Amino acid sequence: MVVRCRTWCGLLLPLIGFALVVRVAPAEARQAELLTPSEIDSGFRLLYELKPEAARAQFAIWQAAHPEDPLGSASEAASYLFEECYRQGVLTSEYFFDNNRFLGKIAIKPDPKIRAAFFAADGRAQKLARRGLENDPDDVNALFAMTLSVGMQADYASLIDKQQLSSLAMIREADKFAKRLLALNPEAADAYLTLGAANYIIGSLPAFKRLFLHLKGISGDKRAGLQQLEIAAEKGRYLRPFAKILLALAALREKRPELARVQLKELVAEFPSNRLFVSELAKLGAAPATTAAP
Repeated sequence: MVVRCRTWCGLLLPLIGFALVVRVAPAEARQAELLTPSEIDSGFRLLYELKPEAARAQFAIWQAAHPEDPLGSASEAASYLFEECYRQGVLTSEYFFDNNRFLGKIAIKPDPKIRAAFFAADGRAQKLARRGLENDPDDVNALFAMTLSVGMQADYASLIDKQQLSSLAMIREADKFAKRLLALNPEAADAYLTLGAANYIIGSLPAFKRLFLHLKGISGDKRAGLQQLEIAAEKGRYLRPFAKILLALAALREKRPELARVQLKELVAEFPSNRLFVSELAKLGAAPATTAAP
């Protein structure tokens, strides 16, 4: 079973994809809402424009109109996690190339207000999602919210609090929700972000750590992880840009600069005001040529 041992704020961000379903509406209305941009779409776009406060204003509008839907609270939690990741420089090539930071235990001091707000929103999302799953175990919206919220909680434990063992149980749970979601809705492409990040990061660990995790039923595969990130980067809805930056950074680690260049160029074209995307593309342009990995 593949689970995520550490994730980039995966934001880890972590998985709000094509899986949106409103349980009380008829099938036609659900399909219409699935295809119609919402405040959630607008909020995530604002996040990628590095405007977290404006993003949360959009998520608040959604929450007011859908008080029983966990998607709003999960999105709000994602905004705090993304904001903290950006503040800490996690989504940069310098971070990804430094194994002591990417795979190690260098402590990160979080902003206490962002931390409190993240856990409050994440807790609300899980409460609402579990209530939805009690009513309908196949509620894909609730499954998606659980995948996202539990995955982000694992991200925070692993990346910021450095509680690696505690994060493993959360990772295992998030992985189960992701697989249940994809079994019911294979088009929920954002869910591949969690699976891909898990595969890649675990597959990047030293051999002795991978062996230890394997004995506990946890394995990873870098090649499979990159393929899953590509699916999320191509077909995802809310997390497509996030998958693109993760894919670009992972590709750079694997000496595949052209794959990274394609992702970064598309991100800059879509979000020209995002300083992170512009900076990473500029660094890639200034970097010496490397040989792509086989």
